[in-house]
Amino acid sequence: MPKAKVNKAPTKSKTAKTTGGLAKPFAPPVTVSHPELLVDGSDDRFRGLIYLFVEVLGRLSMCREAFGRSIGLTGSQFAVLVGVAYREETQGVTIKRLSQYIHLAPTHVTTEVGRLMRKGLLVKSAADDDRRSVLVRLTKEGREAVSSVNQFVRRVNDILFEGVTSEDVDNAENLFDRLSRNSEFAIADLKVAQRGSRIKS
Repeated sequence: MPKAKVNKAPTKSKTAKTTGGLAKPFAPPVTVSHPELLVDGSDDRFRGLIYLFVEVLGRLSMCREAFGRSIGLTGSQFAVLVGVAYREETQGVTIKRLSQYIHLAPTHVTTEVGRLMRKGLLVKSAADDDRRSVLVRLTKEGREAVSSVNQFVRRVNDILFEGVTSEDVDNAENLFDRLSRNSEFAIADLKVAQRGSRIKS
């Protein structure tokens, strides 16, 4: 006569025994140690701010790309064109001064200036007081391009900065100016770390 099957009670896995419902959640270490950026020893607010920065900067880049596309340019080309418009004055602007104004590397600016020249929007000339210095200025077509996109840019900027006060702008300028300067040292540190990683591998 066959033996009757006995249903065994399911055994708890080692994981269940170990973790159960009472295990402590993983507590990641803080990502910054400056006391001013911690709240009760937590960097949660700081990390939220970083995520917010990335989101906003990404959207600002999207706006710049859209401004450029509206006149047949890339976002970088748009920045260069408008930068020249606001810094050329009577003679033009140097590549160095232009790159400082729009916060793009001089080599990048030089490349985009060349492309905008081929599009007939910019022109180069030698400075009157120093023939070795090259100045960049808008052509007639360049001025027309800047004027044609202005209403679009102003409308979007008005939406972006609705409710922002002059005090907010001052605080933002101080913050991003400090971050810009500090980021130079941070990038240098990243490069050192990357070189060390390559050597180890």
